[in-house]
Amino acid sequence: MSSMVPELKFTTFEEIDEIYSTLNKTFRSGKTKPIAFRKVQILQLAYLLQDNLERFKEAFFIDLGRPPLEASFLELDTTINDCKVAYDRVDKWARTEKAPFNIKFAAFRPVIRKEPKGVVLSISPFNYPVWLSLGPVIGAIAAGNCVVLKPSELAPAISGLIAELIPKYMDSDVIRVVLGAVPETSKLMEYQWGHVLYTGSGRVGKIIGIAAAKTLSPISLELGGKSPVVIDAKCDFKIAARRILWGKCVNAGQTCVAPDYVLVPRSSEDAFIKALKDAHDEFYPSGATTTPDISHIISPAHFHRLKNLLDSTSGTIAFGGQTDELRKFIAPTVVKGVKDGDSLMSDELFGPILPIMPVDDVDAAIAYINAHDHPLALYCFSPDATFKNKVFDNTQSGSAVANDVLVHCATDGLPFGGIGPSGSGYHTGGFSFDMFTHLRASMDSPGWIDNFLGVRFPPYTPGKIASIKRLGTKLPPRPHISANGHVCSRNIWHL
Repeated sequence: MSSMVPELKFTTFEEIDEIYSTLNKTFRSGKTKPIAFRKVQILQLAYLLQDNLERFKEAFFIDLGRPPLEASFLELDTTINDCKVAYDRVDKWARTEKAPFNIKFAAFRPVIRKEPKGVVLSISPFNYPVWLSLGPVIGAIAAGNCVVLKPSELAPAISGLIAELIPKYMDSDVIRVVLGAVPETSKLMEYQWGHVLYTGSGRVGKIIGIAAAKTLSPISLELGGKSPVVIDAKCDFKIAARRILWGKCVNAGQTCVAPDYVLVPRSSEDAFIKALKDAHDEFYPSGATTTPDISHIISPAHFHRLKNLLDSTSGTIAFGGQTDELRKFIAPTVVKGVKDGDSLMSDELFGPILPIMPVDDVDAAIAYINAHDHPLALYCFSPDATFKNKVFDNTQSGSAVANDVLVHCATDGLPFGGIGPSGSGYHTGGFSFDMFTHLRASMDSPGWIDNFLGVRFPPYTPGKIASIKRLGTKLPPRPHISANGHVCSRNIWHL
């Protein structure tokens, strides 16, 4: 495969102005409203990928050193499947929905219209440059919007290929790609958008959020964070270690829901690390430094950030630790005996380094998680339903997954999104459609209804007041427990 990194031709500010104007004219024309038109665009996007699989795999290798199997499994096959799901289900997603039956309002024929938000913007990251770029586009197109996609400049081979292919396969009056970096993104954020989706770091997410607020553009943020793994001493260490190490090493750990660190019972730390080492040797029998099955870090800056964190840790490297600046390569590395405040616990790692933090018990693990920002994902390995429920019921995270990692993102019917500092809003599948859809309340009031609701018009006579009271809501019996949890008995409140 070629390793030449292409140079992106950034979109000019004048071109951005033209793009925004053209897409707004298209949307106002109603061109994107028919479901048949949307389905054509979705299917064209699927063929864009299917017809160019080898070119995308080569681009993945250039940008990330991504093995072909990972390119297919993680992104290409998944995104094609997302197209097929949207193509099959968009008729149902877009169907006008009747409001729940209520005898008081049935005559108004209340419905919820599923309408596109307008011209929407998706700013996507480098780490999953196809799935997190084209996945939201599928939902936006299915919802009937026009779309501007701003892919990452840190993945120039993929972003350039997407920019080349989209106008060949899709309607340029409906979807455009803007190539660029900070200046171009800042220019885009000067406009008002029907919706903005930003996927990336919390630091930039704050900037995007502030800019969106200035134009009152609604926004969804997918930001990541430090996703913990809680280990039950009773779990199968071999299964847990293989799945966790895979989740940490796939795409060189550059996954927003990658296991960031492991909370393990103090007495089980050594046994669990041995299981991780066994999994490592199984995955890379000839050694991690020579295998073709590990991606590289996206850029020199990201490589040095990770190396500095690793060099500064107070923990002990159990295995791994090899680095190669020229290749932007960091070997899968497990660090034992990590404590709160360590360099590796300061921020989301986004690399193939796995800190192991020993804890006294599950309560200590829960306390540590709750003392920090809500993560995008929380993983728990245990055969015990009580143990899993305790972890999930007493924490907050974007997702809560037992006995596996990462695969929930591609599971049909599950939303993908964070909470608090790890993000807001949901996408993938039907949730992407919902994100880019305005639920427009609608009703049609018949003339004869005033025979029953004429009481709303002045003058407000005693008879009308009495009629309004008869329309009031009847509540269930008053509870025997007060709002602060006290028990009420014969007008006496007891603790």
